[in-house]
Amino acid sequence: MADKVKEKKPGTLSVLMGYAGSYRWLTVLGCALSALAMVANMVPYVCIWLVARDLVAVAPDWGQATQIGLYGWVAFGFAVLGIVLYFIGLMLTHMAAFRTASNIRKQGMAHLMRAPLGYFDNQASGLLRRRVDGAAAETETLLAHNLADISGTVVMFVATIALLFVFDWRMGLAVIVAAIISIASMAVMMGGKNYGIMQEYQSALDNLSKAGTEYVRGIPVVKVFQQTVYSFKAFKEAIDHYSERASYYEGHVCRVPQAVNLTFTEAAFALLVPVALLLAPGALESGDFAGFVTNFAFYAVFSAIVSTALAKVMFAVSGMMLANDALSRVQEIMDAPTLPLASEFKEPAGNSVEFRDVTFTYEGAESPALDGVSFMVPAGATVALVGPSGGGKTTAASLIPRFWDVTGGAVLVGGVDVRDMDPHVLMDHVAFVFQNDRLFKASILENVRAACPDATREQVLEALFAAQCGDILEKLPDGVDTVIGTEGTYLSGGEQQRIALARAICKDAPIVVLDEATAFADPENEALIQKAFARLTKGRTVIMIAHRLSTVTGADEIVVLDRGRVVEHGTHDALAAAGGLYARMWADYQQAVTWRIESDASLKASIPVGSLQPLTEGGVM
Repeated sequence: MADKVKEKKPGTLSVLMGYAGSYRWLTVLGCALSALAMVANMVPYVCIWLVARDLVAVAPDWGQATQIGLYGWVAFGFAVLGIVLYFIGLMLTHMAAFRTASNIRKQGMAHLMRAPLGYFDNQASGLLRRRVDGAAAETETLLAHNLADISGTVVMFVATIALLFVFDWRMGLAVIVAAIISIASMAVMMGGKNYGIMQEYQSALDNLSKAGTEYVRGIPVVKVFQQTVYSFKAFKEAIDHYSERASYYEGHVCRVPQAVNLTFTEAAFALLVPVALLLAPGALESGDFAGFVTNFAFYAVFSAIVSTALAKVMFAVSGMMLANDALSRVQEIMDAPTLPLASEFKEPAGNSVEFRDVTFTYEGAESPALDGVSFMVPAGATVALVGPSGGGKTTAASLIPRFWDVTGGAVLVGGVDVRDMDPHVLMDHVAFVFQNDRLFKASILENVRAACPDATREQVLEALFAAQCGDILEKLPDGVDTVIGTEGTYLSGGEQQRIALARAICKDAPIVVLDEATAFADPENEALIQKAFARLTKGRTVIMIAHRLSTVTGADEIVVLDRGRVVEHGTHDALAAAGGLYARMWADYQQAVTWRIESDASLKASIPVGSLQPLTEGGVM
């Protein structure tokens, strides 16, 4: 059997040019202009040598050097030409770089839009942002500056080698030796195993961004539970790890090679001195000492170009490494799983929801979250999912809008497998309110419009009042136009839930999924939310998840899930009388809601103020 040819991984530039699309020619043209600019910028140095040659030749009768003025104007003209060419070249490379970064962001976000919504539960938002936005930004320097500088530097080195044979190859060789040592030190610093260390450094930076974002978001919880030191631990570990990697890269990897690099690039002129001392006696004997002096002057001036060019090379190599690492992080986004689409979409016939022998296992889990779950929600009916924590209720609800795809079996909406539906049609059919719904840092008007972009202001206000949000609008400075999260404008958990309900009402979808929508509500907010529920669920197919069993007693059917399986189903009265898991849960719930602390005057008198002695039997029911 023939050996399989290993697929060659495309290089960094090849990938970037792919993202650049039709703008790639701007990068090529910009690099070409940069190379021409470098040639033009070398001409003034040649003119300096010509001036020095003519002056030495006629010394001390300087008036005989009649070409000096011409050399000056030629040098000035080429200097201006070099600046203009380099400016135009950079404009072109910047245009290509910005478009490339924009395309990376667009394609990354487009891919994420095709990922299952459940994917975002397992990915920190700070990490995703750095992978898409931050990584795209890190490619700009390479395309906008570094490639143009590399092109000019390559041309400069080719010209340098040519000049070795035009003037004095021995002095030219001294300059080139400095360049070779500099390039070798950069290769040691940035190549081989040290490239992996650079990747570790970037990974530590990713973790720092992730930990910082999560820490800032968790500050309210930290303050409430007074766990500042404990909560800071993960963030501090990320800072320490980043600091350790940065210090190691700087101290152990870069210190010696960079010192050698700077020594030989910035002091290339020093290498000319011993070469000149060795050549001077021969020049005196040959009678061409004047030519020797002019050649030395040229290479002394020319060594400054080498120093500048090598500095650009170093930054270009660094930019290449950063861009390569950035593209690897972008690729992690592009490798995110996507929901497969059917070759031909089917339209649902009605608004029923059916779970047909559904099995689902989370990636990396050893046991299924749902195992052979089957139940039916007729159009217009309300079905409640209840059961112990971890029983699979939220997982089941998330499969309806295809947050994940089932491992086995099928979820059907209107008699059609959700995998065979157009995702946009499916989303139009389902509105969901979860316990952790988040609001955007935008006006309340735009937060509600997120579910129905074409809604008018009047329709949004109608949805807000239907969701019992009138008191929220009254207390806000700009009413519905108030931007949440600015100037001290924040909402409680229950108020946020009511805004989320307004979204669902505005969407006017025929199927509603409610997952612990009253989890963060106080009694007052819960009463208002229950009124909003009545408006939201009227005439719709409803799948409701709740731990407060009093909210589901009126459901058409209750499905009890335990360890991913349906263990009971029926009405509240039937299940309460059956004596199974639901009956036990109902008994526990009734006991919990009747729990109270009774007043006992004699007991109170016996307990000193500030005492933490427990109540005796009879003090708690």
